Amino acid sequence: MKMKSNISERGPLALLLSVGLLVLGIGIALPVGSLLTMSFYGADGSFAGLANFSAYLSGPNVGRSLFNSMWLSALSAVISVSLAYGYAYALTQTCMPGRRFFRAVALLPILAPSLLMAISLIYLFGNQGLLKNALGFESIYGPPGIVIGSVLWTLPHALLIMLTALATSDGRLHEAAASLGAGRWRIFLTVTLPASRYGLLISLVVVFVMVLTDFGVPKVIGGNTQVLATDIYKQVIGQQRLQMGAVVALLLLLPAVLAFWVEQRLRRAQGAALTVRAVPYQPTASAGLDGVMLLYCSLIALLLIAVMGVAVFAAFATYWPYNLAPSFNNFRFDMMDGGGWASYGNSIKLALGCAVLGAGLTFLSAYLVEKPRRFAAGRGLLNAMASLPMAVPGLALGLGYILFFNAGWNPLHGLYGSLSLLIICTVAHFYSVAHITQLAALRQLDPEYELVAASLGVPFWTTLWRVHLPVSLPAMMQVAAYFFINAMTTVSAVVFLYSPETTLASVAVLAMDDAGDIGPAAAMAVLIFLTAAFGRFLIALLERVLINRTQAWRAR
Repeated sequence: MKMKSNISERGPLALLLSVGLLVLGIGIALPVGSLLTMSFYGADGSFAGLANFSAYLSGPNVGRSLFNSMWLSALSAVISVSLAYGYAYALTQTCMPGRRFFRAVALLPILAPSLLMAISLIYLFGNQGLLKNALGFESIYGPPGIVIGSVLWTLPHALLIMLTALATSDGRLHEAAASLGAGRWRIFLTVTLPASRYGLLISLVVVFVMVLTDFGVPKVIGGNTQVLATDIYKQVIGQQRLQMGAVVALLLLLPAVLAFWVEQRLRRAQGAALTVRAVPYQPTASAGLDGVMLLYCSLIALLLIAVMGVAVFAAFATYWPYNLAPSFNNFRFDMMDGGGWASYGNSIKLALGCAVLGAGLTFLSAYLVEKPRRFAAGRGLLNAMASLPMAVPGLALGLGYILFFNAGWNPLHGLYGSLSLLIICTVAHFYSVAHITQLAALRQLDPEYELVAASLGVPFWTTLWRVHLPVSLPAMMQVAAYFFINAMTTVSAVVFLYSPETTLASVAVLAMDDAGDIGPAAAMAVLIFLTAAFGRFLIALLERVLINRTQAWRAR
């Protein structure tokens, strides 16, 4: 009986795996392949070899763009991670009061597009800013604005990594060092810092890639500073040279892939450093240290609140800086460039579609990678496809979607310019992290569940419905929230794909900023932030309701 059950399950599992490979192939692998292929062809469709690369690399400004991208990303990463490390240390290694509050404040920028930080800096330090020339720079536009905006935008992402790294600190080592007479500073240098070194290096790599591939901050506040991300935009949108855009995308892809490889090596080393006998560290109160950390976190939290608060204030200002009386003039989007209120409605549709489709697809791919005991080669290929977007910048992926879905021979050509394609592209862009999250949730389940089910002849779909899906429900809801927030705030992957009927709110911010309507741009960015926060709250509420109704066993 067991043999018949196993044989009968091969067909459905093989079908599911084939569907998964087909979906990820169309949504991820083929667009990236189209990007690689297009860089070797000319505008007339003929094979050009390395001519496109030679033409771009011989340009007068290519070296400047590459140099600026690298050093600005490196400097932003060092500053952001340094600030995040101190903040995470205060939250995990001290008894500082108000830790939950400071954590919530530091994570607020995740709910806003990177454009919001750049716009806020313009209102603070721009030509008509409240604190014009207060920083001592001739102008906030250019490298200073890119670095400050990037640090503010990436700080919460670095903080999340550092919180995880420091939270796993082994309390036994702290106790041993203290018993030997080591002071707090020596314990930090010999225990805390070495134990968190992998998290520190991982966060440096992650933030470096985020800044390197970000399009919003340099586009809004970069001035005349050339970087690779804006070069792609100029080649594709400004000059309609898709081949040259593909070349620049590949140049941007190379350091991103290298950084991804380094990050994966570091994660494996970090995992090997943890032991099952580790005891979570419980900090002890120290008036001096707790006071210093409270002051440090207060300054950073105040900075974040001030930057985001200025954007909210400017969004409601009647006419900056001459009439600061509150009004809703900046919210009259139908009278501005960018698609009007329809763009905001499209973003909500995009976010909802990505939340549902992304959560479902990533659960399916994670299940097919982790649970079946057959088809090792197919499962490995599926996992590789699911991990690919992590190393592909959003601009490069968006350009690959143009080249693949706009091709006349493609039977899916009809999707081009539609909201459906924007949903597919956005899900593909953020697929890797969600897939890994779902995979981690499924790996928490003891394999004996599948062995017992197989020995009883229970079909795999019954185990999937009654065991795997309920256990993974919290992770699925977290993934849905992840897709919702990122779909509301993303710019890079969708900036090439929208049509006049599918303009998005984040793209509308760019359009209004280009047209000089910075007040409405701030208003739309604030609206995106509020919508992402409200959507996150609703998904968390739904998660709580579903868990209470369907998973009473968790409370036992």
